[in-house]
Amino acid sequence: MDLFHFSTAFNSSYSIPFLIHRLPPECLYNAFHVQTKLSKWSTYVSQYEVDLINIEHQIIKKSFHTKLSHSLTIFFTLDLALSFSSSSPISEMADKKIRIGINGFGRIGRLVARVILQRNDVELVAVNDPFITTEYMTYMFKYDSVHGQWKHNELKLKDEKTLLFGEKPVTVFGIRNPEDIPWGEAGADFVVESTGVFTDKDKAAAHLKGGAKKVVISAPSKDAPMFVVGVNEHEYKSDLNIVSNASCTTNCLAPLAKVINDRFGIVEGLMTTVHSITATQKTVDGPSMKDWRGGRAASFNIIPSSTGAAKAVGKVLPQLNGKLTGMSFRVPTVDVSVVDLTVRLEKAATYDDIKKAIKEESEGKLKGILGYTEDDVVSTDFVGDSRSSIFDAKAGIALSDNFVKLVSWYDNEWGYSTRVVDLIIHMSKA
Repeated sequence: MDLFHFSTAFNSSYSIPFLIHRLPPECLYNAFHVQTKLSKWSTYVSQYEVDLINIEHQIIKKSFHTKLSHSLTIFFTLDLALSFSSSSPISEMADKKIRIGINGFGRIGRLVARVILQRNDVELVAVNDPFITTEYMTYMFKYDSVHGQWKHNELKLKDEKTLLFGEKPVTVFGIRNPEDIPWGEAGADFVVESTGVFTDKDKAAAHLKGGAKKVVISAPSKDAPMFVVGVNEHEYKSDLNIVSNASCTTNCLAPLAKVINDRFGIVEGLMTTVHSITATQKTVDGPSMKDWRGGRAASFNIIPSSTGAAKAVGKVLPQLNGKLTGMSFRVPTVDVSVVDLTVRLEKAATYDDIKKAIKEESEGKLKGILGYTEDDVVSTDFVGDSRSSIFDAKAGIALSDNFVKLVSWYDNEWGYSTRVVDLIIHMSKA
């Protein structure tokens, strides 16, 4: 392509002032030099002058990305000595979606995929699961007994290594060893580790060898730093490559505990989660050497179980370390669980004071994370609720101004999967 045709092609897309007028401040320096370079090569470009005074700072609209990306490609092809690195603001704007891969296509893996595919700021590029075929993967994703049939765009099987969501291809791998999964080739910057197997730092770090830049473990971890969106995600540092999104119960409990502790102080507390069935349980009585009660039929019993969710709150809220513990009852429902938090308060407060505080936070800093309801709700009312914790004002009770029981609902599948993606987005901005 000669310079005349380059200039014509570029200017027919967008003029130089039009481009620069819409760049954020950090891009103006590079943008100015883009024009300077081009003006030396073409009279079509040199007729434009860059006015950097009173520039309207506005992020480029999504509809603009394609043409900007096309223009940048032409720049590089002509080798105009433009110094845009892969991490420069302009190249990031040309392709701003966060590219995600998923390892393990079970309950959480599939729902994280659904969350990703319904958002515009993230992109699913690859899925790995060595135990199912691509054809069966398609079936499992499309039909879900709890969350319904996938209807957002057509899902097709292109070949044994590719799924098509509409026209969007997603690469499929079936590799057992995480370090052998070519995440880099697939373009995945973040990997969601949702097998439930590789939950410590060393095991999860194997994904980095395949080209992933960051790994988010969708389970509690004994040694990876844990983050709960709305509670301590601001403490994330960009040099942390392996993190945990904690558990679904910790994601429900921590925002509620944070509000109560910030407003009234928690002396100590006990938590019980009434938790729906999960895939680790048995459909009928079966062997379970580590947890005898856990081997009993899930659909026919209320099963007491242990949980580290309450203690884990002390990791994301150090001021509560050693002040909370708890247990679980597994019950015969397929989704949605509820936390019962009983606490002793430092500062005396009526139950109305507590309700007011939680409502204020649910409409403020924790909007979308912590919910509030005074309706006469039951568990199925929260299937598909993307919030981490929904406080049930009518279900709680106070014995005194210093001793209170609080109740909060959560969709342990969908709400948690949404937070996994939210954490990735936060990490990408750090």
